[in-house]
Amino acid sequence: MAIKPSQIQAILQHKRSHFETFENGQRSSLDMYQMAWQSLCQMPTEKLERWLTGQRGNLGARPLESLDQKTQGICRSGLQWGNREHSLQWVNEHLSGVTTFAVDGSQIFPSKDLAPPIALVQIGWFENPHTSTADYTKDIELDVMTPRDLELGDTSKPLDRLVNKHRFQMETRRLVEYIEQVSDPEHCLVFFDGALVATFADAYEDEDRKDYIEALLALLQASEEYRVPLVGYVDTSSAHDLTTLLEHHSASVATVPKVTDAQLLNRYMRWGDCTPIFQCDRMGILSEYKNHPVDHAKRITFTYLKTNQGYPARLEMPLWMHEVGMTERVLNWVRAETIVGGGYPYAIETADQTAVLQTSDRQIFFRILQDWASEEDLQLRWSRKMMSKLRRR
Repeated sequence: MAIKPSQIQAILQHKRSHFETFENGQRSSLDMYQMAWQSLCQMPTEKLERWLTGQRGNLGARPLESLDQKTQGICRSGLQWGNREHSLQWVNEHLSGVTTFAVDGSQIFPSKDLAPPIALVQIGWFENPHTSTADYTKDIELDVMTPRDLELGDTSKPLDRLVNKHRFQMETRRLVEYIEQVSDPEHCLVFFDGALVATFADAYEDEDRKDYIEALLALLQASEEYRVPLVGYVDTSSAHDLTTLLEHHSASVATVPKVTDAQLLNRYMRWGDCTPIFQCDRMGILSEYKNHPVDHAKRITFTYLKTNQGYPARLEMPLWMHEVGMTERVLNWVRAETIVGGGYPYAIETADQTAVLQTSDRQIFFRILQDWASEEDLQLRWSRKMMSKLRRR
């Protein structure tokens, strides 16, 4: 039976005060953080550097570039066009001859309606050379996770988590493979759809964390070794690195509810604007891995870039890109990609469309699975619920 809109509307109206209370609290906290941000930006550069030198680790963020007091610490892009045609001309000027590459993934999780549990993971990628002499490339790679792959003997590991980890490993492995064969690194940009810091894996068990660490370290090491620019793009970031920095610098925000970096910065930014480059100074899973010859935990930078009407996106990059002075060029490439993609990088968007598994793909997968099992005389057990759905759809 379909939901009843009238019931939803009545409940929302009854609980309207809940939303007002939340919004007012957020606004109050945001005002205090923004005052602290302006105070930080007004601090003379030499004085700020002395203060930073005296601070220990886990500061959240350390600025690698000056914070301009006149612009509230924002780097103005000055990019405005009268029409779409002019913006696309700018895109062509910056992206012509630059190859962009992105990978994304999708999956069909194990279902309780099928025994034994089986999963399907698919990644898709998109390479665009932005030249008239070479075509773009879209392709996919998939893998079937069997009961052995899903480690059915270990009931402490949720199956969905194992599938997500396998997808992550497939995505990063494909990115590393691509980076290793790039012939013109200075005119190439590789997108990673997510955060390079990967604090999301902090709550996982030791073995799972290790797997994520190794996948990320391989990606970061490949980018640095082959000098291929890498950008971890987070469209909706909940990071608190800048607000953590403010909490260390200003006692006034130490006791109020946190706001995100993106919330803090949004009022100061117009399309194309970004923050200076910051070094990420946060404890995360990369900090735990001491056996790697390069401490990549201290070699990740970030900036926030305004790419659409919403909050600014977070871009994470290896420190080597800042050290060789190429971040501004890369940021223009990202700006150009978001113009083509309507506020989101076109390369990532296309990789997502290439990789996504639709409902029809799920039905095809199960049908192929059933036919193969019958030919091989292997027993698959389908629930009545699943059989009913397959008949009705």
